[in-house]
Amino acid sequence: MSEFPTSARVVIIGGGVVGVSTLYHLAKKGWTDCVLLEKNELTAGSTWHAAGNCPSFSTSWAVMNMQRYSLGLYKGLAAEVDYPMNYHVTGSIRLAHSTERMQEFARAKGMGNYQGLNLSLMTPDEAQAAYPFLETHDLAGALYDPDDGDIDPAQLTQALAKGARQMGARIERFCPATGVTQTPDGWVVHTDKGDIACEKVVNAAGYYAQRVGEWFKPYGGRTVPMVTMSHQFFLTEEIPELAAWTAANGRKVPLLRDVDSSYYLRQDKNGLNLGPYERNCRAHWVTPDDPQPEDFSFQLYPDDLDRLEWYIEDAMARVPILGTAGVGRVINGPIPYAPDGLPLLGPMPGVKNAFEACVFTFGITQGGGAGKVAAEWIVDGQPEWDMWACDPRRYTDYTDPGYCHAKAVETYGHEYAMHFPHHTWPAGRDRRLSPVHDRIKALGGVMGAYNGWERANWFAQAGDDTSEAATQTWERNGPWQPRIAAECAAVRDAAGVIAISGFTRFTVKGPGARAHVDRLTASTLPKPGRVGLAYFPDDRGRILTEMSVIPQSDDEIWLITASVAQWHDRDVLLRDLPEGVRVQDRSANYECLLVTGPKARDILASLTDADLTFPWLSFQEAQVCGKPCVLLRVSFAGELGWEVHCANEDAPAIYDAILDGGATPFGMFALNALRIEKGYRAWKGDLSTDYSMLEGGLERFIKFDKPDFPGKAALLAEQQRGVAKRFVALTLDDPGPCDAPYMSTIWHDGTVVGETTSGAWGYRVNKSIALGMLRADLAVPGTKVAVEIYGDRFAATVGADHPLWDPTNERMRA
Repeated sequence: MSEFPTSARVVIIGGGVVGVSTLYHLAKKGWTDCVLLEKNELTAGSTWHAAGNCPSFSTSWAVMNMQRYSLGLYKGLAAEVDYPMNYHVTGSIRLAHSTERMQEFARAKGMGNYQGLNLSLMTPDEAQAAYPFLETHDLAGALYDPDDGDIDPAQLTQALAKGARQMGARIERFCPATGVTQTPDGWVVHTDKGDIACEKVVNAAGYYAQRVGEWFKPYGGRTVPMVTMSHQFFLTEEIPELAAWTAANGRKVPLLRDVDSSYYLRQDKNGLNLGPYERNCRAHWVTPDDPQPEDFSFQLYPDDLDRLEWYIEDAMARVPILGTAGVGRVINGPIPYAPDGLPLLGPMPGVKNAFEACVFTFGITQGGGAGKVAAEWIVDGQPEWDMWACDPRRYTDYTDPGYCHAKAVETYGHEYAMHFPHHTWPAGRDRRLSPVHDRIKALGGVMGAYNGWERANWFAQAGDDTSEAATQTWERNGPWQPRIAAECAAVRDAAGVIAISGFTRFTVKGPGARAHVDRLTASTLPKPGRVGLAYFPDDRGRILTEMSVIPQSDDEIWLITASVAQWHDRDVLLRDLPEGVRVQDRSANYECLLVTGPKARDILASLTDADLTFPWLSFQEAQVCGKPCVLLRVSFAGELGWEVHCANEDAPAIYDAILDGGATPFGMFALNALRIEKGYRAWKGDLSTDYSMLEGGLERFIKFDKPDFPGKAALLAEQQRGVAKRFVALTLDDPGPCDAPYMSTIWHDGTVVGETTSGAWGYRVNKSIALGMLRADLAVPGTKVAVEIYGDRFAATVGADHPLWDPTNERMRA
């Protein structure tokens, strides 16, 4: 046996499928001097007891990409590394009990087909023909995935481990990491066998990720937002009818998911494996009387089938042969859950040269893609696909244990839930309240959570149905629709006010602060007294983020960005930070009240000593209601307006005075409708690293004569060869009841030629609008295309290269 390694480029902590896949993919990229540490044997955590199901289905573009890659990798892995694996590609059938579920399936089918997956819709009769033991009397239809199936998790992990070793990577089993120390050159990872100096470290510790994460707190880390849930499934004894069918047909029946009843049912040898996601679920290791053990390797929780009773009975009614066999084995094991059920995959928040690849709820089907993404983050500094859906920085400091517990229980019990556009989940709410929260609620505010901050989505009136049940629809019409229309009309015709609580606010301060920010952006920074929008590309010229920039001097720059971008954009600004320059986060100290509409000036005039004749995109400090404020003459609604930024304690008086002056309160749903009419992009929808700045139609924000900025060379090369896609605004010629969701496919002459990035009804122009990316040769005003919305195609027209509403910005400049 070779000596214990004392140095490595990367140390991975955790030997489950994700950690080993990360090691394998690092070696694939030529980083073979890497070490994985496992406290016990490989797979000893959640991997060993995982069911091993391998769906490609997702309504998240990023997650579908990751799972699609995994399944492609697994098909050839055994031959590549010469390690046999039990991998059964049986196909799967997802059952739909409702029209809404079939609409979700149609959307997933469109996304999957665009990615090259052969998903297809089924009638109930077609589902029964493929699964002859199925009762279909109450079904609306089904979704078929021919690439789904199951794989042996231990064999998969060992195959990846063999491949990594063959390329020169190192795995140390029975060698628990005991801590880390940051050094000027990277890290030292401590073990009982010795220390390993490395450049970068990865927390891939599964349901122990939170414990490992504590080691990084002295270096800027936080408590890893996660909870360990108990997931229980059981295997039946042999079922003679199933054995006979399998022998006669030479294959297994497809994997079955009754998503509206919340369980999967899979053939296992000649029996069945039933795995529910029950509402009455249980978290472990969250209370003092149930501490997490030091080592839970290859262990399970006690059986608890009583809580699955309803699901077992429902499954037996759906597939009656399930009730003919006894229970052979029960598996009740720990599965880590982030609050939204998606993994933590990417840079560790606040910690340099540290990464997370942990808290995977579906680690087997995601493991291959996760290893690829993690290796790209580590080696290249960015992944091929935009992976914000799984980025650890999507959670900031509101995720205390109570929040994580409440959300994990909610997410587990609604694992297969549909995520409707006007629905908000009730658990874990009221984490961050604006100083005008009570006033907004009293006015009828129906709230939503934005980076933990409560904001009004719309304002209900007496008698409006604000129940959760009312939101279970993909359609734009609902109790909110007339209220949103009225709010947009008020902004168009008079004035509205919205509290945009939780805006992220940074100050970059110190000698050379302006030069530092200027080096990070492709855009030109405005002069003091002005506000400018700046775009920050990555090294490929793709869109990392946008920020509003308000320079105070060469040594002090204010920046405002999206609430949810708080920790992401902090990292953008910290890149290559010069000595003596610091980045301060002032987000929690201020409220923002956007007053907008043609009468906004009249309302503010009696409240402020500000000079309201200052032009569009100007900045000034002034008094409002006798309180010190910052006024920015900007409006995401596309009307005359000012953002009034004030101290939290001053916001109630100012908000009351604005309302008393005649402003109508409006919410985020209305703001979204207003911004889409102007073609204003939303971060991580219209603006993402899936697109370059040139594809995003942001040429006017690129200053190519700057000495240098990230991605300049890539953008120059792209400019020379021409872009593949272009950003467009589409209007639907004869819209249906639903607006286009993210990643709806765009068709032309029977071919997919692009995708939508956001969609909404524009109440000022009275049209359904979709923003999106279209094949460059078709991105010509007047081109006719079709947008597929929940399975139906609607004719649409490419708009002119200017906003649909107020194309010359006269109303904003008034």
